[in-house]
Parts: sequence; C-alpha cells; structure tokens
Amino acid sequence: MDGKRSCSLCGGAMMIMMMMMMISHMTSALEVPLDSKVLEGLPQPPTITNQSPKDYIIDPRENINIFCEAKGKPHPSFSWTRNGTHFDVEKDPKVVMMPGTGNLVIDISGEKAEVYEGVYQCIARNEHGSAVSNNIVIRQSRSPLWSKEKNEPITVQRGTSLILQCRPPAGLPPPIIFWMDNNFQRLPQNSRVSQALNGDLYFSNVIMEDTRNDYICYARFPHTQTIQQKQPITVKVLDIEAMNDTVLAAFLNGSDFWGDSPSGERVPSFLHPPGMESTTMVLKGDTLELECIADGLPTPNISWTKVNGELPSGRFSFYSFQKTLKIKEVTEADGGDYRCIAKNRMGSSQHTITVVVRAAPFWISAPQNLILAPKETGNLTCDVDGNPKPTITWSVNGNPIESSHNDPSRKVSDGVITLSDVQTGSSAVYQCNASNDYGYLLANAFVSVLAEPPRVLTSLNHEYSVISNSRALLDCASFGSPLPKITWFKDSQSILNSDLYHIHKNGTLEINVAQPQNSGKYTCIASNNLGNKENHVHLQVKEPTRIIRQPEYKEVQRNSIAVFECKVKHDPTLIPSMIWLKDNGELPDDPRFEVGSDSLTIHDVTEDDEGTYTCIRNTTLDQDSASATLTVVEATPTPTMILEQPDPPTDLELTDQRERSVRLTWTPGDEHNSPIKLFLIQYEDSLHEPGVWLNMTEVSGTSTTAQLELSPYVYYSFRVLALNGVGLSESSDPSRQYRTNPAKPDVNPSDVEVSGTSPDTMTISWRELSGLESNGPGLQYKVSWRMKDAEQWTTVTLANVSQHVVTGTPTFTLYEVTVQAVNDYGEGPRPEVVLGYSGENSPTVAPENVKVSVQSGTEAEVHWEAVPLSSVRGRLKGYKVTYQKMRSLHKQDYDRENPQVLIFSGEETVGRLPDLHPYSHYRLNIRAFNGHGDGPSSTDQQFQTPEGVPGPPTNVNIRNLNLDSLLVEWTPPLEDNGHLTGYLLKYQPINTTEEAGLLKEVLLPANETSYTLDKLTHSTHYKFFLNAMTETGSGPAVTKEAFTEVDEALIRHPAVEAGKAPPAGPMFGNVNSSVKEDHAVISWEYLGPDGNVYVEYVVDNSKEPWKTEFVNGTRTFQIRGLKPGMSYRVRLVAKDHSDATIHSTQEMLITVPAMTNRQAEIATQGWFIGLMCAIALLILVLLIVCFIKRNKGGKYPVKEKEDAHQDPEIQPMKEDDGTFGEYSDTEDHKPLKGSRTPSNGTVKKDDSDDSLVDYGEGGDGQFNEDGSFIGQYSGKKEKDTAEGNESSEAPSPVNAMNSFV
Repeated sequence: MDGKRSCSLCGGAMMIMMMMMMISHMTSALEVPLDSKVLEGLPQPPTITNQSPKDYIIDPRENINIFCEAKGKPHPSFSWTRNGTHFDVEKDPKVVMMPGTGNLVIDISGEKAEVYEGVYQCIARNEHGSAVSNNIVIRQSRSPLWSKEKNEPITVQRGTSLILQCRPPAGLPPPIIFWMDNNFQRLPQNSRVSQALNGDLYFSNVIMEDTRNDYICYARFPHTQTIQQKQPITVKVLDIEAMNDTVLAAFLNGSDFWGDSPSGERVPSFLHPPGMESTTMVLKGDTLELECIADGLPTPNISWTKVNGELPSGRFSFYSFQKTLKIKEVTEADGGDYRCIAKNRMGSSQHTITVVVRAAPFWISAPQNLILAPKETGNLTCDVDGNPKPTITWSVNGNPIESSHNDPSRKVSDGVITLSDVQTGSSAVYQCNASNDYGYLLANAFVSVLAEPPRVLTSLNHEYSVISNSRALLDCASFGSPLPKITWFKDSQSILNSDLYHIHKNGTLEINVAQPQNSGKYTCIASNNLGNKENHVHLQVKEPTRIIRQPEYKEVQRNSIAVFECKVKHDPTLIPSMIWLKDNGELPDDPRFEVGSDSLTIHDVTEDDEGTYTCIRNTTLDQDSASATLTVVEATPTPTMILEQPDPPTDLELTDQRERSVRLTWTPGDEHNSPIKLFLIQYEDSLHEPGVWLNMTEVSGTSTTAQLELSPYVYYSFRVLALNGVGLSESSDPSRQYRTNPAKPDVNPSDVEVSGTSPDTMTISWRELSGLESNGPGLQYKVSWRMKDAEQWTTVTLANVSQHVVTGTPTFTLYEVTVQAVNDYGEGPRPEVVLGYSGENSPTVAPENVKVSVQSGTEAEVHWEAVPLSSVRGRLKGYKVTYQKMRSLHKQDYDRENPQVLIFSGEETVGRLPDLHPYSHYRLNIRAFNGHGDGPSSTDQQFQTPEGVPGPPTNVNIRNLNLDSLLVEWTPPLEDNGHLTGYLLKYQPINTTEEAGLLKEVLLPANETSYTLDKLTHSTHYKFFLNAMTETGSGPAVTKEAFTEVDEALIRHPAVEAGKAPPAGPMFGNVNSSVKEDHAVISWEYLGPDGNVYVEYVVDNSKEPWKTEFVNGTRTFQIRGLKPGMSYRVRLVAKDHSDATIHSTQEMLITVPAMTNRQAEIATQGWFIGLMCAIALLILVLLIVCFIKRNKGGKYPVKEKEDAHQDPEIQPMKEDDGTFGEYSDTEDHKPLKGSRTPSNGTVKKDDSDDSLVDYGEGGDGQFNEDGSFIGQYSGKKEKDTAEGNESSEAPSPVNAMNSFV
C-alpha cells in the first residue's frame, strides 16, 4: 500500500490553557486577582493601568487628551498637578475629567494651545494608598515658516565639490527633509550626490549636467502634515579650462563662485565630518547613525570598519550609498572607534569617529506588588542601571519617603525597602524614581497587608480528559495570605514528586505519561495558618483513536469505481467524525463522490480524479489520518498482477511479561502478491530518547511472534515492519508502553584512555553510557587510579562527564586506571585496568658526537649518538636536525638563508641532508624531541660543500653587427656554485622547418661576457646554445635564436607611384594601398625569412594604441571598420618567435573618403541626373561660343572678369613690361582645331600663356571624349576661396546646387 500515516493528539487544550494562566499567576503571584464572585471585598491599593507618554506632542488643531487610568479596591479617585502645583480641573471650563478615570479632555477651540503646555502628573488614590503617573510633558507641535531669503546663483568649476545647505526652520518634532525640482520630482542621488542627515545636499564633485535652477529643499512636518519649501537654488557648472577670460567673466557676473577646491583628479578628503577625528554620543537602546561624506575625483567609495572589533552582526546596515552606518538597539559593547575610509584610484583618506555610549535608566528588576500577611517580612527591590549610574529616590503614596511619618518597620537602603513585622492597616503604594542626565524611570508598587484564609479558584469537581500515554495537567488555582501550600491526594493517598508525578509551584499536578489506571478522583488542599480549603477534580484517560483499515493505493480503469476504506478504532466514550480531502483540499462538489460511514466511493472515475486522498478521523481529544493515491489507467483486456509492498502488521500485543523480556505478537498485513520475507521489530525509549525508533531484531516472514530481551529502566514501545520482494512496509501502530524496573549497571564505560596533557597532569577519558545502558537513575562514574605496582587507589565519583584531569602527577609515570559505572541501585561489574602515562616534559640532554660527512655538492650525511632514555622524560619521537647556509664560498658577501629543519623519527642516529647549495658554508645542530616539546640543541657543527656545476648564464642577448656577423652578450650565472672556468658557445643554422645545420663550438674564458661571430651567412636563421662551466662540469644551457641581416643589394626596390608608400625596409618591398568608403586593402612583398607578419594601424594624430592584425601566410590584407573622412597611419611589421619586431615598413597615411547620406541619396535621383545633363549641355554651348569668338580675335567675357577681379594668379604678365595683357587671337600661337593633348592628359604651360587649364582646378585638366572640359568647371569648388582669393570665373551651377543641398 502506498500511503502516508500520521497521528496527533489534540487533547488537553483546556488544561494547557489553565496551566498557562496559573503559571502567569505564579510569576505575578503578588497580584490580587479581582474576581467579583470569589474574592469580593478584598482590598487593593491603586495601580496605574494606562497613561499618556512622557513626551506628549499635541496637534494645536485638535483637543488635548491626557490619559490616566487605574484599578484598585475600592475604585480610586483621581487628581492632577501641573508644573508641580495642584491643577484644579473643576475651575477650568475648558477641561473635563472623564467619569471613572483620570482622563482629561481639554477643549482648545478659541484658545491657544500653548496655554496648556507644561508638565502634568496624575494621582490615583483610595483608602489604601496613592499611585502616581509619570511626568507627562505636554508640548504643541510647531511647523514654522521658512525665513525669507534670496539665494544667489552658485557658479562652480567642474570637478570641484559643492554643498547646498537646507537649514530648515526648527520644528517640533523636527521636520523630514527631501530635495525636489520644479516638477515635484525627487532629485536623483547616488554615490556622487547625496543628502546628509542634516538635510544638506553634498556633491563629491560636480559635472556639467549638475547645472540647473531648481534645487529645492522641502521640509515636511509630520505632526501637522504640512510641507515648507525653501527658495530654489541655481547652480551653474563651468569648465574654466575651456573658456577664455571674457566668457568666464560674463558667467561669474552676479553669482557666488565655488572655486577654492581643486577641480582635477585628487585624493579624497572629508566634507563631513571635517578633519581626521570626531566624537559622538548615543544612548543605549537607540539607533546610532554615523555619517561620512567625502570630496574627491573620481567619486570616492566609502567603507566602514570598527577599530579593534567587528560591526555587530545582524544589527548594522548601510544607507545613502555606504555613507551612513546605522546600528540599531545600541549596547555598551558598541562604544569605541569607528573608521570610515574614502578611496578612489588617486588614494584614500580616513576619519575616526569615537562613539560614547551612555544609558538612560533601565530596569534590571522593577519593584513588584507585595502582599504580606500580618507579622510577615518582605522586600521591595528597585534594581536599575544606566550610564551614569542613576540616582534612586523613594516616595510613599506620592510623597518623598523622607518627609513621610517615621515607620520603625521600614528600612530604606538604596534600591531596597525592607518591611519587617508588618501590621494590618499599613498598606501603601511606594514609588521608585531612578534618574540620571538622560532620563528617569518611575514605578509604583503597592504593599497590601492582608490576612486571608485559602481560597481555591478552580471549579469544583472539574473533569479532565486526556488520551492514554499523553501528559495530564490538573489545576489547583488558589489564593490566600499567607500564600497557601498545595498538597494532592488520589484515593486518600498522598502524591509526591516522582517519575510519574510532578507538582508545580503554582499547584498544578502533572502526570507525565497518563495510563488508564491513572483515571479517578484527585483532591487538592490549599492551606495556610488561617485554615485550609480542598477541591476535587476527576481525570479520565481515554483510548487513542486509531485507523485500523487504511485507504490503499488504487490503480483503476477509467469509468470504473474506486473505493477507499477508513475504519477506525476509538474510545467508546468518544465519537469520531470523518473528513475526506483530495490533494489536501476539499472533495469536489460532485455526486460521483459518495462518503459512507467508513469509506469513500468514487463512481465513473475520470483522469481528473487522480490524486492523493486523505482520511481524517477526529474526536474531541485527538485525531488520526491516513492517505492513499489514486491512479487512473485505460482499460486493458487482461489485468496484470500488481506487486506492492506489504501492508503494515496490526494488533500488536505484549504477553509473557518479565523483568528482562517480553513476548510481542502481531497480525500480518496484506502481502500484495509478494510473500513476506521477514519482520523488522523496532523500539522507542520514551524515557531516554523520545521520538527515536531503533532496530531491535528481525524474525522470519512466517513468524507472528518474537521473544524480546529487554534492558532495565526503559520505557519501551514497539512497532513492526514487514519486508517482501517489493520493499518495506509502513510501520505498524506502536504497542502499548512497557516499563522495566531499574537495576544496577550491566556494563562499564568503554574506550577508557589515559593521556598526559602537561608535565604534572594526567587526563582519564571514557565513552559515557547511553540511557539504555544506565539501567537506573543516578548514573555516575567511579574513577580510580594509582601508580603502577602501588598499593593504594585514589577514587572520585563523577556524573555527566566523560573525562577527569588528575593534577600533581610526576612526569611520565606509568599509572593503572579503572572506570566503573554506578547508579542508585548499585555498582556495575568489576572494571578492567587500563595502563597509561602521566604528562611528558621536554628532554634535558642534547645529542653528542655529531659528525657531518659531505657526500657531494648538494648532499651530506650527519651522524650522532642517541640521548639517554632517562633524559627524554617522555616518549622519544625522534630528532630534529636544523641546518642553515651561512654564505657562499665564492662570494664575499653573506647570503645567509633561513634555517631548515629535517625530522628523523624514532631512534635513528643517522640522516641525509638533501638539496644543499654547492660551494657553500653551512651550520648544523641536532636536538631530541618528545610529545611535549624539544630538548636542548647540540653544539653547532660547521661544514662546507664542494663545487658543483654552475647555473645558466643570464641576460643573454644577440644583435646584428653587419650582414655576416652577430654579437652574443650575456652576464654571469646567478649561481656560480664554484669558480667559473669558462663558457661553451654552440651555434648552428636552421631553416624554416627547424632542420639544423652543422653545429659549431667555441670555448670562451670565464672573464668574457660577449663574443662576436664573423663570416656568417647573411639572411640566415641561427640557433645558439650557451653554457657556463666550472671544474665540476657544464651547467644548463641557454638557447636563443637570431637572424643575420638581409643583403639589400639582392632586393629589387620598385619605383614609387602615386597612392603607394615609399620603399619599405630591407625585408618589405612594393607596399600598395587601395582605399574604399569603409575599408582599405594593403598589399606587399616580403623577402625576408619566414616570421609572423602583422598589419598595424591607428587614427592619425590620436593617442590610442596601435591596432594589430595577424596576416601571416598572405600578401594582401583588408582593414575593415574604418570611419569615413578619417585619416589612418598604417605600417607592416615582422616578428620573430619571441614576438620581438625584427623588420617594419615606414608609416603611410591613408584617408577614407567622406560621403554623407544626403549626397548619396541626391546622386541617385532622376531629377538630379537630368539637371546635371542640362548644365553640361549649357557649359558645352558656352565653350563653343568662346572658341568662335577667340578665332575671330575678339575678347571674351573671361577677360572682362579678369580685369574686374584683378586676380594675379590667372592674369598673365606681359613679357616685356610686366603689365596685364589681354587675351586675343594675336597672342595665341597654338592651333585649336585638330590639336591633341599630351599623353598624360595635360596642356603644358610653356605651350601657351592662355591655356584652358588655368580655368580648371589648376591640376591635370583632362578633356572629355567630345573635347569639352566640363569636369574642370564642375570640379572647381571652394579651393580658391579657401586660399583667400576670389575666382575670376562665373559660379559653377553644380556648386550652386550643392549649396542648396
């Protein structure tokens, strides 16, 4: 069955509630319960029950209500004082005291509220005393207007700090400040701009966007719900570095200029609080607010730490972008130094705030009402604390105790009043007033002298009902003076505190585990010296409610019927109800769902009916529930056998009950088509481990009974689970509880160990017995010890511990130890003796005859004699060899290293020292050690290591000297490890596939640090190996590669043409470029050895880093993403395997053409093309007319315009007198018709003084196919204007159109 099962007990709610009432009565046992029926006529001095707060701020638009309510017997009367004198309420028509209370209602209509401001105090009195209220300070709320002011505009340099002051009018209570603009939108705040706690607006640095004329500070007064507005503040932010003096003076005219602070990037400094240190005070229990606002650029970040401590976990938070630290519920531990740190990339600054915590008076123990019988003695205690220490004064019935009548039974000592041998009629109300500089506390406590016989407040013959095995609480509420003593009886037998019963201080009787035999009549008796009173109650222990036939998992076919059973076993006197739930909700409102007395039937099942169905069986005391799942499937021709886990066993019974055993029997549940293999029996010990179920034993699946071996002093409950081939069933219902009698322990503690923790102590430890192993109450451990072979044992008996420390023991001495379990019923078996040693001490003797044998430059062997065992004073763990390199034998300076320690365990007397430095001087000593520490060290031994191979040469560099030579340079090795005898240099050529040529060697003296290799092959890749040598041999080699230079005579340098870069380096040749609208194509020739080739480019005249594109293996590269109208510098570089540049070209400048979208759009319009054609035709006609007039020898308009403009660039000078000449046919010696231009498309200047080229761009004037030069006129735009000269020709139509566009 797939189901969940749960059970909860609901009984005893009424008893728990009454118990809580009695516990409350017990904790305030001095309070007189005013029950009009039971305690009618009992006197009680006044007690203040309700009063207005000490600081009472009123709204001047509403009536004033001052509260003062009190209780007492008889009911108290009320009076008031104002400002320390009697306030006659009846004489003021504006003041009314509410009947039955001291509440005042003051009508301030037509009256100013400040008339009634002052300090009020209420007195409640009856014939037994007078109680007083706190001093209630009445003040009216105020929301004054902002003083008139004119805010001058503030001009500030960009980057400086700025403070906009709010300075609101002082209100009561203080206003809430916020900044807004003219549109009533809050001004944005961030880490740069923020509002301080005082309302001012701080700018760590200003930016141009801070310029605005509507910085407005608002003050909202919460009590009157009014808002006051400050005049707007105008802020102008200037960038003075970008302005000249005239413009700056205009901006500064008539405004305040904030320019004292630096405007550039700077280290943070604090705007608030200023300086490096400040102090603040806070009261205990209040909220501490610390604030740090910093100037700086870039905007500083604020962080907080507490000096010599941590911020209080869970009570601190940050606000205003980390600038404000708030700590709530301040304690004395929160005092100290707090450090705020402002940091940006320029540096940091810090400010320390010292927090001083003071405390208004607070209660440790307030005085409590005291009820005394005549002749009794009692104390009123007023225990308070504060910082500074409060002053305590006492009053009686509202008058200072010093001025009251002398009472010999009353003794006052600081915060305690002792009343001795009190008499009837001496009831009074005492007031304790504790005050210091930060406030006061006032408490009323009455002393009522009563002589009252006991009264039982619990209803007579009240019946209690509980479920078996649950807790039962029987109430016996009482009152009397002196306080009554409660005793309980059952069937005339007295009940005392025991494992089963417990009598609480308030008289409630608790039965820990109620059983049916505990049912019956109980009697409680309340007694004092004035009499006694008894009461009877009845207890009924009911059988629990249990579902014995649970709903089972159902897998049914669609449109069939599903039936869930839910049969219950319950107490005959309790009638259970049944509730069905689907998926923890109500059943659907559907007639297909039929609820029977013990079942749920679902007709015509559909897929929507799938889910979990829960049956709940309730009684007035408890309930039980069980769940099962419904699965709907399609109809199948032949049903398959369903294998499920078994149902849990039922009907658990305990028989054959003995001291140490019991027989458990049960009824197996449904196997669900899979035979049961075994039954698992579990138990719960509700005395020692309630709620924990442990496996006890297993029996075969054919058994239905088991004999269980038990332990003494255990409250057993049993349950059974069944296992088949599918799995384990749910657990059965628990059996009834079975308790075994206590006995002496059967076992002693295990894992007994003896260890020494210090030279004169010994620790004995063990594993404690479990509750199941204790066998009875009062479990203790008898620990005994003695020195080995001694006669007398020392013994201690301990409880609830698992170790014992023996002091005063001699060092490292063998002891015998035993640990035996004992309880209230006897001792456990004889314990086994465990041997162990007391604490160790450090060895006293150093190893001797230490000798060192050097094996090589990096290894040595050390020998020593073992120390005497008597000097070890513990277990010898081994020897520590400490050795240290003092200096190198080759170098003059001392390069002493940190000491190294090698540990050799046990009794070894020889060891090897690895990883030594060759040719070095060493120092060595040895000491023995044990578990406590190290012994003295031996005499230092000195030894030296021989030479070794040197380290690799350093700073190896190879550079070209000329075409066939390379210079190899280096510095000596960092580790000589001896005397250098020389260097071995090897080199060989390698090709692009790393194939090596002939390897050559050169031996060099030790004083050489460079070598020149001549007669190498130019344009060749070489590989070099360099070793340093000593007498011992060669050290590791350093490998480098280098190229010889390329013979430029072998490289053909192409001619430089337009649009190409000048000749590259010796490795690059014929570098070309082609520029488009958004990219450029670079092509080149590379004649050097293979390497990594890159194209690098950057925007001209910018400080940006060069962008690098890898292009190895190609001779053409396209640079994309270029911006139209921008110029770029481009170069080619070749790098070697170490990424070092070996060749590069000169930089060439390329410009990306600019073309606006509007121009591109016009150039593709049909009307524009037509207009251009018409203009071209018009120009052609004009040219024809000019040619005709020129052939006729006349002047043409160009000459007239030249005369008018006098442009020296286009007016030719006469060769003879330098005067301006005219254009005519007599001066033209060049035929026009049938003439051809030179092959380069130009008309040579010396062919004619009157060339058409002069009217073009001044460059290469080319003709169209029909001989026209429209391109010269249309292409002439603004060149002459840019040069400062006016053109002598008529404006171009194309230029005119472009001007409109």
